[in-house]
Amino acid sequence: MKVSIGVSNRHVHLTKEHLSILFGEDYKLEKKNDLNQPGQFSSTAVVTIKTDKSEIDNVRVLGPIRNYTQVEISKTDAYKLGLNPPVRNSGDLEGSSPIKIVGPKGCVDLKSGCIIATRHIHILPSQLKMYNLEGKETVNVKLNGEKGGIITNVYLKVSDEAFFELHIDTDDANAHLVKNGDIGEII
Repeated sequence: MKVSIGVSNRHVHLTKEHLSILFGEDYKLEKKNDLNQPGQFSSTAVVTIKTDKSEIDNVRVLGPIRNYTQVEISKTDAYKLGLNPPVRNSGDLEGSSPIKIVGPKGCVDLKSGCIIATRHIHILPSQLKMYNLEGKETVNVKLNGEKGGIITNVYLKVSDEAFFELHIDTDDANAHLVKNGDIGEII
């Protein structure tokens, strides 16, 4: 079955407390554009992520506010920053890499919170049944094109409010020469 591809660049999710530290007490995230996942958006806010080795500027803050602060990067970003973050599902932060987030009003030193996001497909419970995927936690996806291939260990992220879409990071996308909106095939 076919699935649309969403390429996820490095980004940050913030708690209300950390948003206030980084941007000021009364700061509210302003929507730049909606993302495909219901209620999710790219904000106009950007931060710098930093380690003792290096830093990356203009890292987008995604909304809405979450109950945990998380930095999602690619392995290429990790090399630049001198980190070795684990590959994890969103929110699974215990034992993940430390990182500093710098905003215009302050900074937050996370003891853990930096991950490489697991490849995943956002999917509704009804779609699991419709596509005969019930009982599966992961699938393989064929990516077509000049440098196509098969990616494995693609986690099925089941939610009552999901837009059916494969999320991969920029390293996976660049390796297979795919972009936002391209189509993959669950095999």
